[in-house]
Amino acid sequence: MDDVSAALALINSLDLTSLNPNDTDEDIRELCGKAVTPFNHVAAVCIFPRFIPLAKTLLPTAVKIATVINFPAGLADIGLALKEIESAVKLGADELDVVLPYRAFLSKDDSFCARYLSHIREACNKKVLKIIIETGELKTVDNIKKAAALCIDAQADFIKTSTGKTPVSATPESANLILETIRQSGKNIGFKASGGIKKFDEAKKYLTLSQSIMGPSWPRPEHFRIGASSLLSDLLNTINRGY
Repeated sequence: MDDVSAALALINSLDLTSLNPNDTDEDIRELCGKAVTPFNHVAAVCIFPRFIPLAKTLLPTAVKIATVINFPAGLADIGLALKEIESAVKLGADELDVVLPYRAFLSKDDSFCARYLSHIREACNKKVLKIIIETGELKTVDNIKKAAALCIDAQADFIKTSTGKTPVSATPESANLILETIRQSGKNIGFKASGGIKKFDEAKKYLTLSQSIMGPSWPRPEHFRIGASSLLSDLLNTINRGY
């Protein structure tokens, strides 16, 4: 795929993100103002729940509103996560990016993690559910593959690499493990890379990897997302250079 085509595909699969503790209404207005470009619109904006009502007034329906749950701590508290989901859905969220209690997972409490994911899936109902497994904290091949398998068993819609709030976020190596686990399962599960992806060349690696493992037509917004805050400008620059 040439660079212009790749950049166009990446824009359409972008979760344009602002998850800073000091975000203001003006920050979210600016973010939403970037969601529709001269070439394509992004897949979603990803924001804190308190900004959902504002975003709904600013975005076309083609751009989904994603928000975060149990973020970024990944607490082992099912009740709290369910309350956050209920609130976010009432506010109008279309997609929910929920952090796996990865410390409980690392403590080998598989039964709790499975129960957590089951409750989360039920609470999200038909909303798009992306489970953040925090690959940089899981570290090992076995941990990443096992966590991905738990998400698949729980019927998550996407498996997401990272919150972007830990020292190590998305890597091609962790993406490869998640994608291979999805492929081997045969299930219709998507993949989202997030955290530290700022340049076109970095993002294209995940697009190319997804095509290689899942097939050339697989990386569409319903299967493939990139979560980033500053990537969009480089994608637009790539397109403008190519035209």
